[in-house]
Amino acid sequence: MKGKILNRTPLLLRLTVYFILLFMLLSGLSVYYASKIPDKYYTFDSSKDSFTVNSTYPLTTQVRNDDGNYSVDFKLMGIIPVRSVSVEVLSERSLMAGGQAFGIKMMYDGLIVVGFSPVETSDGEKTPAFSSGIRVGDLIVSANGRTDLTNEIFSRIVRESGGNAVELKIKRKNVEFTVEVCPELNTNGDLQLGCFVRDSTAGIGTVTFIDPVKGIFGGLGHGIYDSDTGALMPIRDGEAVSAEIYSVVRGSAGAPGELKGIFNENDRLGSLQKNRDEGVFGPVSSDCDVSGEIYPIGLSYEVEEGPATILCTVDESGVREFDINIEKVLKTGSGTVKNMVISITDGELVSITGGIVQGMSGSPIIQNGKLIGAVTHVMINEPTRGYGIFIENMLDAAE
Repeated sequence: MKGKILNRTPLLLRLTVYFILLFMLLSGLSVYYASKIPDKYYTFDSSKDSFTVNSTYPLTTQVRNDDGNYSVDFKLMGIIPVRSVSVEVLSERSLMAGGQAFGIKMMYDGLIVVGFSPVETSDGEKTPAFSSGIRVGDLIVSANGRTDLTNEIFSRIVRESGGNAVELKIKRKNVEFTVEVCPELNTNGDLQLGCFVRDSTAGIGTVTFIDPVKGIFGGLGHGIYDSDTGALMPIRDGEAVSAEIYSVVRGSAGAPGELKGIFNENDRLGSLQKNRDEGVFGPVSSDCDVSGEIYPIGLSYEVEEGPATILCTVDESGVREFDINIEKVLKTGSGTVKNMVISITDGELVSITGGIVQGMSGSPIIQNGKLIGAVTHVMINEPTRGYGIFIENMLDAAE
């Protein structure tokens, strides 16, 4: 009897090891496939009973409608739960496609710290802002309780402090804290904190859509980030006006091109109220004189690899349509902005711009008669190629 037990031990051990390895493999696959599933699905059809992530993935779906909440469960090989994702049912919707160049003027909701400069004092160089714990990228939310900060107002508060500590409320990565900084008197008799701050930005982009029913517009397809810190900037208020393109700096490998234009201050598109990762948005001005063709929107599951077009303005002739190719549809694991890989196939556009250039961000993408998204980024080393965002992600951010 004792010998039989000993003979079985290696078999039991091997089975245990195989079971553990199988469990680890399935767990790893579940985590991997979960990362490929979007955070949310959109559909026009509330009766839709399945969703495709990728035909090569062994995932099955089961739609649930619990207490009015529409969601879908993903399972590995139909057995192992992987992830549950909410589904938003959208009403059929049509938008006016943009393509117009527009000027962006945006005031930050605070002051962004972009650098430091030592204060030359009678006792040597001092940098009080840095010494107090302030760092590049911090947002100064208030100074001595005042929140309507501009560069000028901030400088005045420091100058009029009399050398006493200035109380600053700082926001860093969504965490707020307060510091007190004593200005130093420089050799010219001016009180300074030794930091550079920025209160606003301006630039040119392209309008993606105007919703004539809800009276809102969206553009850029990506957020406005501070050029020095890379931070997505909170908006206090802003304005969108029409812009006239007067020249183009052609893009080349390693050197992004640019549309150059001038703002038409008397032709307001609307006000800017949201600066999100997916673009800038706001209400359309009541006297906005913008016209465009109305398109039904196409959701991500309708987007196909293959020919499409974009609408954009690259010279004085106004909005024009150019050919592109959607090389790859990144329905999973691509975030909310880089959802498509696109390439410019229109010879005329390439001859004018070299490909995708700064200022073209937001150019609407049209496929099969539907507005499916917008141009967002260029591939720096391949200016004829870049990325696009799904229109549903822009609309979600706008609302």
